[in-house]
Amino acid sequence: MTEQLSADAWIKEGLKALAKSGFTALKADPLAKAIGVSRGSFYWHFADLGAFHAAVLKRWRDIAAEQIITDVEADSDEPLKSLLRRSFGARLDLERAVRNWAGFDPAAQAAVRAIDRRRLDYIEALLEKRGLAAATAQARAQILYWTFLGFALSGTAVPAARLKALLDELLRLVSA
Repeated sequence: MTEQLSADAWIKEGLKALAKSGFTALKADPLAKAIGVSRGSFYWHFADLGAFHAAVLKRWRDIAAEQIITDVEADSDEPLKSLLRRSFGARLDLERAVRNWAGFDPAAQAAVRAIDRRRLDYIEALLEKRGLAAATAQARAQILYWTFLGFALSGTAVPAARLKALLDELLRLVSA
């Protein structure tokens, strides 16, 4: 591997390390060793560890909210159903790792608050498009989001057929 990696490569490696080992793995030396380069490449792209952490959190927000929303909007299926399938069907190791990090770091906590707000706003908008009044959409979006967080943080695997049945029922409940 070349000695000079792109910032993007470092961020991707950081996300992998975060999902696998938690936020304490987000340090230049262990990441450089994992990639097989010197840490000089790290400091070429990031002024310090704080700048790297900020870039990792930004990328997490992009992939855990913006990318999913873009994909849902491009999907020909009903948006709320598509969102549920994508959110509950995804590997959620990174979600758990970032939320754990937020318990120790104000920047991670701010990123989690921002993504929670973005996701809630999007779910509310989808429910309003389905004809729910704003107050009802807001309440059901919160319930739906709490359900997702409980699922994400539990780390419990659910067989595909069972998950589909649960998501169909969840969709029915929030749409009733």
